[in-house]
Amino acid sequence: MGRGLPVSSRPFEWKVEKMKNKRLIYTIGILLFFLLCFLSLFTGTKALSFTEGIRSLKSLFNGEKITSAAKVILLKIRLPRLIGAAFCGAALSASGLILQISLNNRLASPGIIGINSGSGLFVLLVTYFFPYSAIARMFGAFTGALICIFIVYFISEKAGVSKTTLVLAGVAVSSLMSAGIDILITLHPEIVADKVSFNLGGFQNINIKSLFFAPPIIIAALVVLLMISEEIDLFSLGDEAAYGLGLNVKRYRILSIVISGILAASAVSICGLLGFVGLIIPNLIRLFSKNKISENIILSIIFGADFLIFCDLISRILFYPYELPVGLFLSCLGSPFFIWILITKRKKLGV
Repeated sequence: MGRGLPVSSRPFEWKVEKMKNKRLIYTIGILLFFLLCFLSLFTGTKALSFTEGIRSLKSLFNGEKITSAAKVILLKIRLPRLIGAAFCGAALSASGLILQISLNNRLASPGIIGINSGSGLFVLLVTYFFPYSAIARMFGAFTGALICIFIVYFISEKAGVSKTTLVLAGVAVSSLMSAGIDILITLHPEIVADKVSFNLGGFQNINIKSLFFAPPIIIAALVVLLMISEEIDLFSLGDEAAYGLGLNVKRYRILSIVISGILAASAVSICGLLGFVGLIIPNLIRLFSKNKISENIILSIIFGADFLIFCDLISRILFYPYELPVGLFLSCLGSPFFIWILITKRKKLGV
């Protein structure tokens, strides 16, 4: 009997240890979020240094007046930029995670399978006809994302659905949409304020008005995603096993891909064609976390926001007084990461 007690208690001890690790990961992610938010708000140009920013914040809390320059920089430039980075990071990361699970492909991400480029092309098309309508931009982003999803899925079905053909179809469609973007910008450069910023992705031109529509849609999409997370979790068992458990696999796969497209489209309408966030963060989370899909979605939201705020902060201060486009910095990180996945996971990927 004495020997049996430690053995029977091991599963309980393992669960306790797992809970502790889970709490630690959540705690690290949340604390990192607040630290990065603080640094993002108060780190920047000489027009508002770190100490002046802290002094302005204290004055604001004490009900005192702050200088008009400090108010403009904090509330109209840095705060919208911070909010945009947080929402775009959460949306792109969750979008990439759901695509990878739904398609059973660790290479899947909104940028690689063409969702970002499709959204960007239709945003420019809509901007040409309705240059001052934020609602039209959002509608164009969603339309482009859904059309791209349909085209990629159609091509992969005709070519024989597999991990490789899906990625190749996405790359082909993405290249086609990117060519359309370049043609539009070349013929009508007035439709985009900064060609480099749009193509690479960035937060330089974000203002409060540009954040009225996308964040509520991102929140709603994430809530729906969490509501159907148990069904999506069955994809990991394989289609036949999921069918056996009563899941309508095709319906939930299409639904999850559409939600993924909505998340990516919302991010594109804010920050342009920002890539690799939906590839890097979901893969790292799935590497270190074996939790349920609902928990991994929450981790993707937290660490996706952390990651993009960090990238935006680094791009601002790395070559100060010059600012590096966030998308360029992400490409420097994402391309080697993509190659690493191809090399180390080739057997599981079936490549």
